[in-house]
Amino acid sequence: MRKARPKKLAIKPDPKYGDILISKFVNNLMLSGNKTTAFNIVYDALDEIKKKNKEENELELWKTALSNIIPSVEVKSRRIGGATFQIPTEINENRKTSLGMKWLINYARKRPGKSMAEKLAAEVMAAAKGEGSAVKKREDTHKMAEANKAFSHFRF
Repeated sequence: MRKARPKKLAIKPDPKYGDILISKFVNNLMLSGNKTTAFNIVYDALDEIKKKNKEENELELWKTALSNIIPSVEVKSRRIGGATFQIPTEINENRKTSLGMKWLINYARKRPGKSMAEKLAAEVMAAAKGEGSAVKKREDTHKMAEANKAFSHFRF
């Protein structure tokens, strides 16, 4: 490459919990630059989790849910000799967390419910138990990678 890679911007921790992961999650949730609204949605969802689960810390439950969603492998399409193969590849740490967050947000948006905070809280609690659509997405991704393990020698 002719130019050096640009430096990654440092993400500031969120004001309530002081956690960088929450800030990244808010940035993924944010639509049209409404960061305050995204923070309110996340904080309301965490408060709702706290009401329903009194015995466990809401931040720890959220992190457990995220770790249940994070994939370890994914499949990428590669065209070899006129045929397209789905090749399983390992994922780096940043992509793992961003995929997990995006899946959690997308499936929370698709859930039936009144507000986004309620939908997000329900999806987080389901993911913490190992249930829910986001966990199913991770399992499907892993199954796809396992099924195409024979093509792993075509790696990039």
